[in-house]
Amino acid sequence: MCGRYYLENTIEMVPFIEKLMSSPLVQKWNETTAIKTSGEIAPTDVVPVIAPNRSGNRSVFPMKWGYNGKTLLINARVETASEKPTFRDDWRSHRCIIPASYYFGWEHLKANDGRTKTGDKYLIQPQNSTMTWLCGLYRFENELPHFVILTRDAAGPIRFIHDRMPLIMPEDKINEWIKPDADPDVLVDLALSDMMSRQA
Repeated sequence: MCGRYYLENTIEMVPFIEKLMSSPLVQKWNETTAIKTSGEIAPTDVVPVIAPNRSGNRSVFPMKWGYNGKTLLINARVETASEKPTFRDDWRSHRCIIPASYYFGWEHLKANDGRTKTGDKYLIQPQNSTMTWLCGLYRFENELPHFVILTRDAAGPIRFIHDRMPLIMPEDKINEWIKPDADPDVLVDLALSDMMSRQA
């Protein structure tokens, strides 16, 4: 699963931040919640997210991590998102990309009593990449956008850390992923699986 990620203050992020700050949603969020554009990102933070604007063109908006309900939902399983009432409409037409430098994973170990315990913390990102394009879904709650991160079975090289990982798109597929009329079931097959990790 994905419960934390990190956003470095790099030159690659400058265009995203500039686009973000032009959104009228910035003022609305600032009334209650500060927007984070770098550092360690946790659920309920408001961060830059790539999604189509009303004209269907790629833009950047401040969105809050997590759908509110009986409990806070921060992830959605890609295998069932099209079927679950909470996610199916967003799966069809409200897809987004969350820019990250890398995400964090905590090693899950079996204790002698059979229970799972948390081990070392790892930084994980695609091989030969400085950016990680996390796939998500979004919806509006009280006229403000919220998102969840899609997860899938973990790729072989990082399965020892956790059995789940975020769905990650290649950079050249971002525009296609966020198109409301694109077929997400086809695009899922293009997700990256060649990952690298190091202890945090």
